[in-house]
Amino acid sequence: MTSQRRPLPCGIYAPTMTFFDPDTEDLDIPTIKKHAQRLVRDGLVGIVVMGSNGEAVHCTREEKLAVAAATREALDEAGFGTTPIIIGATEGSVRGTVELCRLAHQQGGADYALVLPPSYYRAQTDEDVILQYFTAVADASPLPLILYNYPGAVSGIDMDSDLIVRLARHPNIVGTKFTCGNTGKLTRVALATDARTPAREGSGYMAFGGMCDFTAQTLQSGGSGIIAGGANVMPKVCARVWNLYAEGKRDEAEALQKVLSKGDWPLTKAAIAGTKQAIQSYFGYGGYPRRPLKRLDDARIKAIEEGTREVMEVEKSL
Repeated sequence: MTSQRRPLPCGIYAPTMTFFDPDTEDLDIPTIKKHAQRLVRDGLVGIVVMGSNGEAVHCTREEKLAVAAATREALDEAGFGTTPIIIGATEGSVRGTVELCRLAHQQGGADYALVLPPSYYRAQTDEDVILQYFTAVADASPLPLILYNYPGAVSGIDMDSDLIVRLARHPNIVGTKFTCGNTGKLTRVALATDARTPAREGSGYMAFGGMCDFTAQTLQSGGSGIIAGGANVMPKVCARVWNLYAEGKRDEAEALQKVLSKGDWPLTKAAIAGTKQAIQSYFGYGGYPRRPLKRLDDARIKAIEEGTREVMEVEKSL
């Protein structure tokens, strides 16, 4: 299986939304498949399922595996058989995370696993616990790991560059997603790991920016790609910023980055419900998060439409 694993290319990835029936909250598999196909057609190079935007914490293990399998099936059906899929595989224990990685590997839906540090027992979680956790998971997982540094989701735990670089020495840890937004940290890790960039293969380690509003900055920092929720809504603009900068057209990239950053903020502010609403407004599907997340009122829906209008005009023109 390892020799057949799809490689991780440089570029834009989306942590895809998980779509639900608006009444029953059951998985809406046809919409999940349609969405994945649209994103890759519009220029994305990879898909992340069951990340934070995918409401992983609201889904059972069986649902996570079903979404991964459906996404793989959708991409294969659309002729995107080489597009890699990363599954959010975080569970509370080493045992649980390894088991989810094994099942995702056995069922063929995922090529890599995105994993948060442990955080539920925050007072008992020091750097050594985090180091041992990732080492144990990486030792046993059939899927290579991408570290997920997102302090907002793990009680403020923010892995520093020294710890990330130390973990990167493990042969089964192949990247980091920096949703902390710290470009200095990303720069240090990319340099220390000889990360892959559009211009050079390097070691193959992937240093991912975690939001599309610092796409150009990630490239300037020696990064490998972006995994960003905004790419669910404006994949063409995200890919355009990346490609312009990678091609050396930095003035054009930076000008478009400003439009992207402005347009991404209403989605970031309104989080999952806002991103789903933007998809609904512009593409005719999207729906709502699972409870207990709230549905948006009319005023917030209007604010999202107004805040994203400029970037979506560009999206439509590409």
